[in-house]
Amino acid sequence: MAEAERKQAAPLPAAEAPFDAIGLAKSLLRRIRAGALATLERDGGAPFASLVTVATDLDGTPLLLLSRLSAHTLNLEADPRCSILLGAGGKGDPLAHPRLTVTGTATRSAEPRVRARFLARHPKAALYADFPDFAFFRVEVRAGHLNGGFAKAATLTGPELLADLAGLDALADSEPGAVAHMNEDHADAVALYATRLAGEEPGPWRLTGLDPDGLDLMAGERTARVVFPTPLADPAALRPTLVALAAQARAIPSS
Repeated sequence: MAEAERKQAAPLPAAEAPFDAIGLAKSLLRRIRAGALATLERDGGAPFASLVTVATDLDGTPLLLLSRLSAHTLNLEADPRCSILLGAGGKGDPLAHPRLTVTGTATRSAEPRVRARFLARHPKAALYADFPDFAFFRVEVRAGHLNGGFAKAATLTGPELLADLAGLDALADSEPGAVAHMNEDHADAVALYATRLAGEEPGPWRLTGLDPDGLDLMAGERTARVVFPTPLADPAALRPTLVALAAQARAIPSS
């Protein structure tokens, strides 16, 4: 690679990147349901990578469900430092598709919200989530590295990756009811969010979660993300935002 190409491909701070690095990174963090978890072997400290399923908390903090019988869990108990690689995948050259590496420390969590949000994203995990050797973990984000394809690299801080929850304490309490209400009473609007706002193919789309920045949707194994025009300033802004999004979606001609 020529010197000019090396300089072009070097990662920049997210704020200086010539593309929406923060938006792309947040989208990957919210949409990708499985990734490579890298831990440090408890005997010798060598890097150890394994495949895990991933969800996110309200602010975007990665959530994991791990078994104590797994090597990666034993590694985390000895040293909680870790990273998670989340890749979009797709046809053609694997390196042409965006991917995000999140670094941080993993800590156990018994919060009911963590369990609920993880199982909403991975319903089949309910079969074993309550086994005594399984536990939920939150990966407290330190930083991120985004590679959006050739010459699209950026480094991100924890605050750049996560949603600001200031003034939104009540959102955690209202989220389950709001998600259930939308799925049960406004399934048509949810479908329009996915197909006309997120550009996805039709399917049995359902909300799996919402947060200050947007909506997470899923149909089978497919996922979609709809970003709010502006982050929620308070929980009361959720309903008018959802109504406005539905109106926007209905105004887009069906293809």
